[in-house]
Amino acid sequence: MLIIGINGSPNAKGNTAFLVDKILEQASTLGAHTQLIQVAELVNSVKQPFCVVCSNPCTGACYKGTPLEEGYELLRKADGVIIGSPTYFGTVTAQLKAFFDKTRKLRREFWLYNTVGAGVTVGGSKYGGQEATIKALHDIMLVQGMVIVGDGFGEKDAGHHGVVAHRPADQDEFALERLQLLGKRLVQVCDATQSIRKS
Repeated sequence: MLIIGINGSPNAKGNTAFLVDKILEQASTLGAHTQLIQVAELVNSVKQPFCVVCSNPCTGACYKGTPLEEGYELLRKADGVIIGSPTYFGTVTAQLKAFFDKTRKLRREFWLYNTVGAGVTVGGSKYGGQEATIKALHDIMLVQGMVIVGDGFGEKDAGHHGVVAHRPADQDEFALERLQLLGKRLVQVCDATQSIRKS
């Protein structure tokens, strides 16, 4: 089982990275292989970081031979994906949006279809737009045909939309508890849905 973490923050070692790392750690303890993608690095590796529909249907020509292509190829192998973004003006970062705007080829070829996905976000205050950001993450996943899970697990409760924290994330005790549950749920559903993913 391969679970990929996506840090959609321009900060490689900030609050979002912390949240994503904690979920990957939990998944790893349950036997999953994990890897982390730093979106800002990958988007910056291409000449044109924003999708301008240079080909239709998309051929992926704009990122051919770049680290961004390598990141997409890694996603293709994933059983589960945890997508994290800080809240920027009530939604995901420009870097994360640019990363997924360029996945038109992936969508057309069903690369993420039935891949299990979950979202995490962090804001500058308790009510800093995190729920709208989680919704934007879910929209991204739904457009790819992914299977979305929340942060519930049978031993605790049915869960919520995902992990929502306020900074500093490492001091948000409720979020820290939910991270563990989300990691368990992600692994559980990845295992249960293995047969419906493309090999």
